[in-house]
Amino acid sequence: MQLMKDMEKIIKTLGKNQEIAQKFFEIETSVLSILNFKDFLEKLLTEIKNKLDIPYVWISLIDGSDAADMIRRSAPSKILKERTNPIGREAFLKLTKGSTDPILVNNNLSSFQALLPHAYNNRMQSLAIAPLALDGEIIGSLNHGDHSPSRYEPEMDTTLLKQLATIVSICLSNVMAHEKLNILASTDPLTQLINRRVMEQILQKELERAKRYETPLTVVFLDVDDFKTVNDQFGHKAGDCVLKHIARSLLQMTRGSDVVARFAGDEFVVILPNTLLSEASELANRLKSFFIDHALDFEGASIPISISLGLSCIEQEIDDAGALLKKADAMLYSAKKNKHTRDSRT
Repeated sequence: MQLMKDMEKIIKTLGKNQEIAQKFFEIETSVLSILNFKDFLEKLLTEIKNKLDIPYVWISLIDGSDAADMIRRSAPSKILKERTNPIGREAFLKLTKGSTDPILVNNNLSSFQALLPHAYNNRMQSLAIAPLALDGEIIGSLNHGDHSPSRYEPEMDTTLLKQLATIVSICLSNVMAHEKLNILASTDPLTQLINRRVMEQILQKELERAKRYETPLTVVFLDVDDFKTVNDQFGHKAGDCVLKHIARSLLQMTRGSDVVARFAGDEFVVILPNTLLSEASELANRLKSFFIDHALDFEGASIPISISLGLSCIEQEIDDAGALLKKADAMLYSAKKNKHTRDSRT
């Protein structure tokens, strides 16, 4: 009689495992063709939650890993904000003991607090942690949480969970490789700003949007005064540091909706959607004052920075992206010419 009960239990378990395996296959199939990082994670987390009926599904990523950096680069997303959680490397490896084997916990969950997104605190009674790896390096974990302490009991078989983590790791590796190629194609390698090609595409789209909704759009063209002198006096390494300093400062002093790009050499372009020429002029003045007041400290030497700017706006009846840039460039040239004239008189 006991043997019959044991056999029934084994058959039931096998059937349940087969059902879960089929759902894992469906999840894998649904994300295999996605090569956009944000879309991949959103689809993965949503599919696992829905197909496996798991209340809490999220990914913890080790700070400084390529995947964590990619999250920061990605467009804002409610799902990623709620279902990704950064964690320090030492804290993560301490929790997992550096192993890639899944961990099941249904007591003392407070020990794993660092893994839990803030919104999930004190909401679950059992937890499954499946470490993820990229190119052989652990980067974080795929986590499941449930209200029931019996959902993830430590003695349960974790074979299927490990298979899922392996599949996710392989897919993540492919997605990351594709995204890195896109970044290389669209980003200036020195400043990490978008490059000229991408900037021109964005400007055309912003111009079409501004014309459609009859909103202002202003372009700022700027470059570094006497940049050649910086290179000649302090060396090209210092010149590179000046350009990176300017790039960081431009990003910090503009809005999230603005677009900052490296145009070429020491030239930068800032696209200001829904911005009047008068408002852009105020920003231009703040930028000029900021760089005058914030010389770059380079290897103990203080490198003064001065910039010149030119502005153009579709308010001025310029309705072509190329013409908008050309006008801003012409205004920049005029500003530099006037500056040189004033300097020669003093």
